[in-house]
Amino acid sequence: MIPAVTLPEQFVEWFGLDPANPIAVFAMGLLAAAGVASFVLAQTALAGPWAKRKITAKFTDRISVNQHGPWGIFIIVADSIRLLSKELIIPEGADRPAYDLAPLVLAGSALLGFAVIPLGSGIQVADPEIGLVYVFAVSSIASLGLLMAGYASNNKYSFLGGLRAVAQNIAYEIPLVLTGVSVVLFTGTLQLSAIVEAQQQTLVQLGPIAIPMWFGLLNPFAFAIFFAANLAEVGRNPFDIPEAPTELVGGYQTEYGSVYFVLFYLGEFIHIFLGGAIIATLFLGGPAGPGPEILGLFWFTLKIWAVFLVTQWARSAVPRVRIDQLIDFGWKRLLVLAFANFVVTAVAVGVLA
Repeated sequence: MIPAVTLPEQFVEWFGLDPANPIAVFAMGLLAAAGVASFVLAQTALAGPWAKRKITAKFTDRISVNQHGPWGIFIIVADSIRLLSKELIIPEGADRPAYDLAPLVLAGSALLGFAVIPLGSGIQVADPEIGLVYVFAVSSIASLGLLMAGYASNNKYSFLGGLRAVAQNIAYEIPLVLTGVSVVLFTGTLQLSAIVEAQQQTLVQLGPIAIPMWFGLLNPFAFAIFFAANLAEVGRNPFDIPEAPTELVGGYQTEYGSVYFVLFYLGEFIHIFLGGAIIATLFLGGPAGPGPEILGLFWFTLKIWAVFLVTQWARSAVPRVRIDQLIDFGWKRLLVLAFANFVVTAVAVGVLA
């Protein structure tokens, strides 16, 4: 069970500070936020330059990075130096304020989402009563960053990529939110720690084995819809239309290089891990798992990496579809299925209650 106390409150207690002192609470909040951000950035640094290549190579029967340190792990350092040392070239006619802010908006919006995610036993920066609304709201800011990048680059391919990103995100964010709200019907709360706690109950007892009441097991239909919509939100095949290298060169990020490209690349993977964190929280019991509560962070990390593995499988195995097919599927099929799931869930909860 997730304790009601948050990470900043624990820090205040550990350091012997006055919980009524707003400066002390604010400082401990910054410390907790920095710790969670460091954890997330470490995961994405491992996933982007190294794990992504290793996983893709396994799926496509190729040899991956193996020349930089054990198992090629030092490719992370090599890629960082290579990309950060490149010259930052600004396209002529670019809208500088929007051009400069777009990568920060993309990466920052995903990091903000982790502020309310319960990562483990008491490892949560904040636990507001509207936690689910907050995480959906801040993650959707990424669409603004993609549109800013496409518009500000003064490049028609970038602009088309930005427009595609907005069209795709709108089409799939509604089914994503609707399916997430269907979980709220079971729990009666938007507070993420309470949603995790509700999944600690036993669904089925098979002798000595207790199957937990994870909402992914209780309602696998909703889980499948949410997973598909999440793939679209993070831009993994067959939903990588905003970049579409064979059509749009690189889409919204065509004109970005050096540190700006690093921020875009980092933001993309932070959003993938945020999507995995939301899936783990809503459908897979959050940090719950066998053993003591102290292992919560381990189990949570394992779950988000499992989601990451599936997204990389989709990237390697699923072909890209046309933009009209993608939008058609989102509005005419997935949205209908999400509404149907919402209605059936509401009826089922009403009958069982």
